[in-house]
Amino acid sequence: MSGHSKWSTIKRKKGAIDAKRGKIFTKIIKEIIIAAKDGGGDPDSNSRLRLAIQNAKGANMPKDNIDRAIKKAVGADATTYIETSFEGYAPGGVAVFAECLTDNNNRTVASVRSVFSKYGGKLGTNGSLSSLFDRKGIFTIRKEEGFSQDDIELELIDAGAQDFEDYDDTLTITCAKEDFGSLNKKLNELGIEPEDAGLKRVPNKTKTLDLESARKVMRFIEVLEDDDDIQNVYHNLDITDELANEL
Repeated sequence: MSGHSKWSTIKRKKGAIDAKRGKIFTKIIKEIIIAAKDGGGDPDSNSRLRLAIQNAKGANMPKDNIDRAIKKAVGADATTYIETSFEGYAPGGVAVFAECLTDNNNRTVASVRSVFSKYGGKLGTNGSLSSLFDRKGIFTIRKEEGFSQDDIELELIDAGAQDFEDYDDTLTITCAKEDFGSLNKKLNELGIEPEDAGLKRVPNKTKTLDLESARKVMRFIEVLEDDDDIQNVYHNLDITDELANEL
């Protein structure tokens, strides 16, 4: 299982989603707002908004919250968010890529620099890690009662699925960036609504550290993820079985 996928699964198991539901809702609402502001408030004609709403439902966001976010985006007083990213290295030379949506770039830059400095990281320039991550379509679905993984995998392979990661009650599906739309459509045809879906950055090689060093990296990543301006954090730390059990 890839580092990002395994870390996401561990967070669910730890109950972090419930404990930090407010922060997660804030990040999803930002994505809804920027999607609706850029492409309009109709999800039928705005694929990015449709995906944001899909992820909101996967996080159990109430419909009223979703509707308010869309109305806010298309209103005259809508907040303007800037999409930006930061690249660098965590302690131990682990590559880190952070995607942000912010209404105050100076605040975000100062906050991210502070985290890198405080926790022993090194901030790099944009594009410096481009060769270490590939853009892939990632879908996480819940294995409900009566779920037939073999049958579903055959259907999804025909739609472009490249890899499946099985973890207890969820299945993570990876596809090429170009096949994201067709795979999402196939899931809809099968009546499966992903808990989470999107184009994510997958490391093409991972870095293994000893347990103590890996703990420091995960602390660094958790602090970054807690920043309201940061939407996603990707890394190439190898989440070994020992580290997964420790977490």
